[in-house]
Amino acid sequence: MANINNKGKAENTYDAIVIGSGMSGGWAAKELSENGLKTLVLERGREVEHLKDYPTTNLQPYEFPHRGKMSYEDAQQNPIVNRCYAYKEDAQHFFVKDEEHPYVQDAPFDWIRGYQTGGRSLLWARQVQRWSDYDFEGPARDGFAVDWPIRYKDVAPWYSHVEKFIGVSGHKDGLESVPDGEFLPPLELTAMEAYFKQAMAEHYPDRPVIIGRCAHITGNFEYYAKQGRGGCQNRRLCQRGCPFGGYFSSNSSTLPWAMKTGNLTLRHHAVVHSIIYDDQKEKATGVRVIDAKTNTPTDYFAKIIFVNAGSINTNLVLLNSTSDRFPNGLGNDSGLLGKYMAFHNYRARISGDYDGLKEFRTSGRRPTAGYIPRFRNLQKQETDFLRGYAAGLSGSRQIITDYNGIGEELKSNLLNPKYGPWRIGSHMMGETIPKEISTVKLDSKLKDQWDIPQLRIDIQYDDNDEKMTQDYLEQMHEMFEAAGVRNIQTDDDRRAPGLDIHEMGGVRMGKDPKTSLLNKWNQMHEVPNVFVTDGACMTSTSTQNPSLTYMTLAARAANYAVDELKKQNI
Repeated sequence: MANINNKGKAENTYDAIVIGSGMSGGWAAKELSENGLKTLVLERGREVEHLKDYPTTNLQPYEFPHRGKMSYEDAQQNPIVNRCYAYKEDAQHFFVKDEEHPYVQDAPFDWIRGYQTGGRSLLWARQVQRWSDYDFEGPARDGFAVDWPIRYKDVAPWYSHVEKFIGVSGHKDGLESVPDGEFLPPLELTAMEAYFKQAMAEHYPDRPVIIGRCAHITGNFEYYAKQGRGGCQNRRLCQRGCPFGGYFSSNSSTLPWAMKTGNLTLRHHAVVHSIIYDDQKEKATGVRVIDAKTNTPTDYFAKIIFVNAGSINTNLVLLNSTSDRFPNGLGNDSGLLGKYMAFHNYRARISGDYDGLKEFRTSGRRPTAGYIPRFRNLQKQETDFLRGYAAGLSGSRQIITDYNGIGEELKSNLLNPKYGPWRIGSHMMGETIPKEISTVKLDSKLKDQWDIPQLRIDIQYDDNDEKMTQDYLEQMHEMFEAAGVRNIQTDDDRRAPGLDIHEMGGVRMGKDPKTSLLNKWNQMHEVPNVFVTDGACMTSTSTQNPSLTYMTLAARAANYAVDELKKQNI
């Protein structure tokens, strides 16, 4: 690449570089900066400053041109991102439009992205269940993928480290499948959810119902005030950016905390082209960046590099980081880079009515709901598919407004709505199996606007997913019937992979360099001063929402990297 603008190598040299400012990148930046390392964070998107840059956060529905919905024209221009539940008028500015970063779909895949400070941490659903050894031991026990190089005991202290800082509302349930954490006061189940919990305890005692753990501040307010954050107000407008800092995002928490150390530099509009590898020094020496506005290339240099660009973009960066030593992508001696991708299966849902509990109703909002941890194939293999699924659960009472009448009659009807029956619904969160044929790779001809190869994505459902989906619908139907739910309706929307926004893999952890790219510290086997701690590192997917585990692995790896740097091992 010609005419690289280095502005003097010394000026562009840091102790550490973090690629990506989102969920895990923010944690890497915090830990590295707190440990005294001069750290550069590269964010390909624009700057979004906490409080200042949430333009819709206090708008009323009538203040949006289309009452919050996207226009027909936008739906036609951006069919992929329009399928995301949070892509509405109030948050559209935090999403990447379809044409802004094109990719090739060898099979249908909805790649949902957010390019700005904090990435998708502004947009996530904030559910944070821990993984257990049922998850970390899964591949070894069930014979898929490769064995994780870590177990729950290795990460449990780091789960606590992260939970205390971000703020997690939850209840200590004593379940091995979703271990308890460092919890703030829990939110409550609705009367319908509590009734369903009791019904399951009677009919299916191995299928517990709990309140979902969520990254929202519900207590210990003085501690979080030190971060400049306040308590959750239960507005459920989180995708707009929270002016209270009531839920965790990189913008409101880790990045400002890191900035206070004086060790953090944050550069925006910095599209990472590749990681620079020095064949003679046998290590990575820096990162090549393209300015998103001017297309000017610049090289930055550091002793250690953390890759947290988001699972698929992390694969892209590493695949594009070629050298004489690594002609097929950085650290890719095994040839596995970009392979064994996986995701979560959110296709199926079920709903119905319940006629009882008339003395109760729902009022207000919550940022979470009920949660049914995985119960299939937990203690033993009991189905004709591998692994299992968790389920979300939500029960609420319908408000029925009568719009009939004229004058006083109409006014009275509007002011005195009636409550209908309770509605209860559930959605599936299924674990998919990483497969070698599930891949991302660089296109040989197509380039994006920064002259970087476009990515080809080939990730599909398989027979295991079909069997699991059917089992969820059958089991939940039985459970709803056992609870006396009527008018039960089931649905498999057959959405494309990716819309769960939990894409994982491609740079998986493992014990053997021949079958994995990262060791137990998220460190590349072949390039020890490069760490990958976002979803790309995941060996398998579990059923739990993955962001808490990303953050935990990032914090753990960053502190290990600092120690290794002090020992001059990297």
